[in-house]
Amino acid sequence: MTEIFSHTSCRQLSQMLMTILIFHSSEYILAVAIHGKSNVTRGDLLISKHYLLALICSLLEYLLEIFLFPGLKEFWWISNLGLVMVVIGEIIRKIAILTASQAFTHMIRIHRDEQHKLVTYGVYRFVRHPGYCGFLIWSVGTQIMLCNPISTIAFAVVVWKFFADRIPYEEHFLRQFFGSQYVEYARHVPSGVPFIK
Repeated sequence: MTEIFSHTSCRQLSQMLMTILIFHSSEYILAVAIHGKSNVTRGDLLISKHYLLALICSLLEYLLEIFLFPGLKEFWWISNLGLVMVVIGEIIRKIAILTASQAFTHMIRIHRDEQHKLVTYGVYRFVRHPGYCGFLIWSVGTQIMLCNPISTIAFAVVVWKFFADRIPYEEHFLRQFFGSQYVEYARHVPSGVPFIK
């Protein structure tokens, strides 16, 4: 058993655990800091049944490949590339949250309130949905970090599909809230998620 769990695999698993803890705790802490504790729920941890199932599947893939193809996990440069993606995705997402501040919520707003403003500066000058862009990079990076080929593809497809459905729905309301100002902004700034206009 000790031969199967090499130094590399122990490092990969500990990095994955730290990645998950840092991502979810920082999401919650920022939500509390921005919106106040009374306005934040456990949902702001962003842990759903589907998300937990995806994590379990990726862990099962990792363990299965450790037993069947241990050499697959020894590509340290691939693992390090995934770690870099995790850090970049985390930074992009957290910058998006801090830049948007009160305008950033985990739930799509269907009614405009007084503090909701259109944010077009900072990271939002380059992409309309930097939070989604950051999460996509982060989530795929976690699987590259584990050298999980199946989960890398699955995470990329599932997360992309989720945003392909979510972005048009969210932008429907943004066009209602901000009218031609949002239409003009969207015309010049990409969504931040590949192949989603």
